[in-house]
Amino acid sequence: MKVETFNLNNSRGATAAYVARPETTTNAAVILIQEWWGINDHIRDIAGRYAKEGYLCVAPDLYRGKVAKDSDEASKLMQELAIDDGMETIRQAITEAKRAYGAQKLGITGYCMGGTFALRAACEIPELAAAAPFYGDIPDDDVLKGLKAPTLFIAGNRDGWITPAKVNGLNNAASAADAWQRVLELFRKHLGASARATPA
Repeated sequence: MKVETFNLNNSRGATAAYVARPETTTNAAVILIQEWWGINDHIRDIAGRYAKEGYLCVAPDLYRGKVAKDSDEASKLMQELAIDDGMETIRQAITEAKRAYGAQKLGITGYCMGGTFALRAACEIPELAAAAPFYGDIPDDDVLKGLKAPTLFIAGNRDGWITPAKVNGLNNAASAADAWQRVLELFRKHLGASARATPA
């Protein structure tokens, strides 16, 4: 596995993306959207897990280098992040993954705040072939009607924010125990087994 970063510059300022690359060349990529903490060790670890599965994994930094030290700071950073700002950064990360790495099949995933952005991106960005948001918020119907990509929405039964009632509207059910395998199955099916056994 190889790790690197690339620069992004949207209309609200410069940022970067963390990239984990598999040992083999691939045209399948997973866009990984951070939790409210920022691009921390946990997100870098998840990116590495996708790379070990044969995917290019790109995690755009929606906070422009900031990482929350506690939940109060995380809440503040999340509240200050405009939806349009985050979506522009995600779109740029997708464009750069295609340009710099030859990504042709793209999936998206994210956790909590990242799940919210991942689901919204799946509704608004047609080149996404699959989406696997983890317990993000569900957008309004006028946004949700744009969802065409196969989507696996994973949520907890005892989540006080993303309640089972909200999730039931999506007609998805999954448990934490097999969530990772379900996501991998989704991405293998819709992104293809495109890893080639040549050095990256």
